[in-house]
This record gives sequence, structure tokens and C-alpha cells, in this order.
Amino acid sequence: MVRIAVLLAEGFEEAEALVPADLLRRAGGEVLLVSVSGEEAVAGAHGIAVKTDITLDRLDRTSLNCVLLPGGLKGTEHLYESFAVRSLIQHAAGEGIYIAAICAAPSILGKMGLLEGRRYACYPGFEKEIPDGIRTGKKVEHDDTFVTAEGMGVSFDFGFRLVELLFGYETATVMREQTRYE
Repeated sequence: MVRIAVLLAEGFEEAEALVPADLLRRAGGEVLLVSVSGEEAVAGAHGIAVKTDITLDRLDRTSLNCVLLPGGLKGTEHLYESFAVRSLIQHAAGEGIYIAAICAAPSILGKMGLLEGRRYACYPGFEKEIPDGIRTGKKVEHDDTFVTAEGMGVSFDFGFRLVELLFGYETATVMREQTRYE
């Protein structure tokens, strides 16, 4: 079973978390909405509270195939401030687990030095937090185990790229047709 942890911190961008989570569940993944704060429900940047599946302190990091970091300015700040989040990201990077970050969240990877010499996408303005990376101008970028995206408007493209990487091109193609995406 493919397991994906979507890390939710207060102020996360709702679409950037839930669109990819939905697509990955439709593909057959076990998608865990993970509360970074320990609270059962986490409020997004636009006041939508999302009930989580598990808290970060209870997450089994050894069985993950992907860690997803949604953006949202406050959400990104809260993710970066969490030692447990940074520890999980470092573990994932060391184990070759996919790390997906969208909008402002790639800046977390930049601050941790994980995008050095790598191609990436991020919300305009956050490239200053990733001085050693290579911003390509693409809306979604994939380099090794890192998948990054510009922002909320490309949540579907981001989600489908993750489906393709984790479940295969054919699954992603069928899902695009079934969801009437293309």
C-alpha cells in the first residue's frame, strides 16, 4: 500500500492539501491527513477546519512513500517552526521518500538545504529562500524525489504528477479522464 502523509499546520492552503489528497486516495493510496499541532481539526488559511486522521507524534515514518507539504504563508511558517516536521523531512530525504511541496512550502526545503542544485517551482517571491536551487519557471517541477509546484492554481497538476510518480502513468491518465480534467 502506498502511504502518503499530508502535513497540516494552522494556516495551510486548503486546496493545496485537499486536491492532491483526494486524487491520491482515488488512485488507491492511503492518505493520512496529519495534524502537526496535535489538534484533531486544523484550520486552513481561509478558515476551513479539516479533521485529521492522525497526529504527527503518532505517525509511523518508516512506512511512508511520500510526505506532502501544502503552502499557505502561516501554514508554511508553522511547518518550518516544528522540529518534528523538519526531522520527518530530513528522514524522508535520507530514505529516498518523495517530498512534495507546493506554493510557499518549497522554501522549507530551501532553508534546509535540500534543493541545492535541484530544479524546483514555488510561489513567486519565495525563490529568495532557495538561493542554491534552480527555479525553472515550470508550474510543477520534479527532480529526483522532490516534487514542487507554484501554488493553489496548479493543485490538480501537482496531484496528478504525484499520482503518476506513485501509481504510474497509466493510472494518472485514467484518472484525468475519469475526473474530466482534460
